[in-house]
This record gives sequence, C-alpha cells and structure tokens, in this order.
Amino acid sequence: MIPRYSREEMDKVWSDDNMFDLWLKIEIAASEAWHEKGVISSKDIVKIRKAKFSRKIYEKIFAETKHDIVSFTRSVGESLGDEKRWIHHGLTSNDIKDTALSLQLFQSTEIILNLIDNLLLNLKKRAIEFKNTPCIGRSHGIHAEPMSFGLKLALWYAEFERHKLRLESVKNRVSVGMLSGPVGNFSSIPPDIEEKVCQKLGLSIDPITNQIIQRDRHAEYVQVLALVAASLEKIATEIRGLQRTEVRELEEPFGTPGYVTKGSSSMPHKRNPELSERICGLSRLIRGHSVTALENVSLWHERDISHSSAERLILPDSSIGLDYILHLTVGIIKDMVVYPDRMLENLESNRGLVFSPRVMLKLVENGLDRDEAYDIVQKHSMDTWDKKLDFRDLLQKDKKVLSVIDSKELKGLFDYNFYLKHVNEIYKRLGIR
Repeated sequence: MIPRYSREEMDKVWSDDNMFDLWLKIEIAASEAWHEKGVISSKDIVKIRKAKFSRKIYEKIFAETKHDIVSFTRSVGESLGDEKRWIHHGLTSNDIKDTALSLQLFQSTEIILNLIDNLLLNLKKRAIEFKNTPCIGRSHGIHAEPMSFGLKLALWYAEFERHKLRLESVKNRVSVGMLSGPVGNFSSIPPDIEEKVCQKLGLSIDPITNQIIQRDRHAEYVQVLALVAASLEKIATEIRGLQRTEVRELEEPFGTPGYVTKGSSSMPHKRNPELSERICGLSRLIRGHSVTALENVSLWHERDISHSSAERLILPDSSIGLDYILHLTVGIIKDMVVYPDRMLENLESNRGLVFSPRVMLKLVENGLDRDEAYDIVQKHSMDTWDKKLDFRDLLQKDKKVLSVIDSKELKGLFDYNFYLKHVNEIYKRLGIR
C-alpha cells in the first residue's frame, strides 16, 4: 500500500512561518557575531537572543510600509527595548532573504534526496524480482529483440543514481549564505561577520556577491528538479504504454487502499493509468519553471527585483510538485502489478520475428554473404507479417538456409533465454545484487 501522501514536510519548508523563523534566526546570529566583535554589549545580546516575531504586528506594519524586511525588523523590535537598534545592523534586505532562501533550498533538497533513496530502493528490489523475466524490447513502438523486464527497472535505477549525484552536487552550490551589505562590498559589515553567521547556520559563504546571491545557483537547482521530473515522466510514459489494453504487460496499482478504485464515471470496466498521467502533467509544469529560472539569471547591474516575484512561485511550486510526483512514482513502482505470462504472449505474437537478427548473423557466421543473408531473412520476415505465417516454420523449409545451418542448430536459435545471458553482467556493473 502506498503511504498516504502528506505535503506537510515540503509545505513547511516553503511556508511563510518557516521563512520568518529563518529570518529571525539569521538576524540573531548576526547580532551574536557583532557581540563577539565587541560591538553589542553582553547585556543587549542576552535580550536580543529572546527576540520574538509577531505576524500580527508585521501585517499591520506591512499595510503601511509595503516592505517585507522593514516590516519584519520593526515587528521584531516591538519585542525589545533600546537594544532593538542592533537588529539588522549593517545588513541589507537580501543578506537576510537570500541566506534564508539558501536554507530553504537546502531543506528542500534533503527531502527530495530522501525520496530518491526510497525510489532507488524500490527500483532495485523490483529489478531483482524480474531480473530473468523475458519480455519484448521495442524500438519505434515495434517489436525489436527479447530482453529482461528487469533491465527496464535497472535502467531507471541507474538514471536515478545519477540524479542523486546531481542533487547532492547542486545542494552544495545552493547552500551558501551572504551578509555583505548593500552591493556586496562589505562597506557596512565586515567579512568575518558573514563567516561567523554562515558557520552558525551550517552554510558555506558565497565567495563573492553583489546585492544578491547570483541566480545561476537557483537556476541550476530548478534545472536539476526539471531533469528529475523528466525522468519521472519517462517512467510514467513507459508504464502508460505497457498498460494499454492491447499490451497489458503491467498495471498501476488499482482498487487497493490508497489507490484509485474507480476508473470512469460511465465505463465501469476502466482501469486507467491515472497516476502516471498525473506525473506526466506535473513534470511539464516543473520543466516550464526551469525556463523562468534561467531568465532570472540576468539582472540589471548589482540587482533588480524582476527575479523576485517569479521565484516566489517557481521555487516552491517546483519543489512541492517534484516532491509529490516522486512520492507517486515510489508507490507505483512498489505496488504495480506485472504480468509475465502476458509478456510471453506478446513475445509469441510476432510468430518468431524477433529471432531475425540472430538468424541473419548465424547465416553470415556460417559462410553466407551478408547481403544475401539479409535478403533471405527479410523475405521470410515480410511473409510472416503479411501472410500471418510463422517465421520459424518458413526458415525450416528454406533449402538455402538449411544448406548453411542444419535444422537442429537452426531450432536452437529460437531461444528467448539467449537474450538474457548477459543480464548478470549488466547487474554486476550497476552493483545490483
């Protein structure tokens, strides 16, 4: 059963309450650093450590100022006495906002990485389960050669191992703080304050900023999320294709607790791949946000705010959306129903055509010219398609073929297990055991 989805954890990361909590944490950490330099007295820092933020007071002030950081610092100041003069000392708005945003991105990435670990665990488990289950491989939607169904899952497993590395890498690049003053030249606040605050927060310092942390970092974050979403759509699209009535090699979980129990309001027989379709739809939204994130990289001079309104939407939406479709994919992989017998039926439905490459190669290996071998095998393939005959029977009646390959050797070519002989080696490469 798929665990009940809860947006609570990711929603909390992107909530205003978390943002304000982080702003306050950064303001207090900055005051602590000023205290360590001897600027703020011990008496004042004791009181500043107890500073509180009031959303009610903030909203009242914001109605007048229309400036979030000014309203925030004044709200915090309401909980203090004369020592409130040290709140936001030497800082500019984005010293607080961008550093807090970095903490949110760090928190968000941690959640996504945990979900990817869960998906990898389930992909690995099911890849092992279907390691030696033969199915038809398809190219251009047409039967190609037999393969192991487990290899599909192993392929996805390898892809998400790469995504994990990408996310861990981008997590390092977005987990940076800045407290460098109005245009990043440290005129109103020395670099060691920035260093001490970032150390307290568990962030690296951004070596150079202007008035903001540069948006190539945020664009990379959204691009990696978009890439993960694209792979989730890839999985979902394959599941949708294999669930089609004519194929029906697998199905999304249906009718069990936690899953869809009704497929259609008018057709009771329907069992639609609704979850996979949902994943495809939301992945498109996330990919679209990557374009906006790229547009946010170019700003006027040391800073404008054209990026700000856009990223207030794209960063939470991309993070929450990916969190949701990752959760769906974990459940689908864990509980999807696989039909090995149907896979075998589909293998047989082409009446032996999948063996055409192997027969052609054997004809060449036994001395026949490649072009002649190709033409012989193609002719029997076309007759199999057009006349609904069995490819294997046609070959067994072809004197030219039998003059090169004896009947017993020819029959031995028609073995699905031949196509699985290197599966163990592939799994070993991936570290799947």
